[in-house]
Amino acid sequence: MMTKTLDEIINLCGTLSNKHRLCIIAALSEKRKYTSELTRELELSRPLLYLHLRNLEEVGILKGKTELGKGNRARRYYELCDFELCLNGKKIKEMLENEEKKVKQRAVVEG
Repeated sequence: MMTKTLDEIINLCGTLSNKHRLCIIAALSEKRKYTSELTRELELSRPLLYLHLRNLEEVGILKGKTELGKGNRARRYYELCDFELCLNGKKIKEMLENEEKKVKQRAVVEG
């Protein structure tokens, strides 16, 4: 996962600013798990778990896959995608400057 734009970084940081989501990432850090395992381990309701899983999938931190298990029972497994977040002042400044250039370019094109 490579974040390239300021909006992607803002979205990613917003997603990671939730303790439940960080607990999900930690729970999946060693192996993939299916939904029922996560609900039991994290003591979250299914609707709340699904909400957080969807947010994490949208930013590319994890992916889900439905598979048939024992007795042809469908299970949705989740696993972490490879990701690393490296931010510093220089990178943030660079992204803000790039964003500012885009806004100016749009103004010239539209003006």
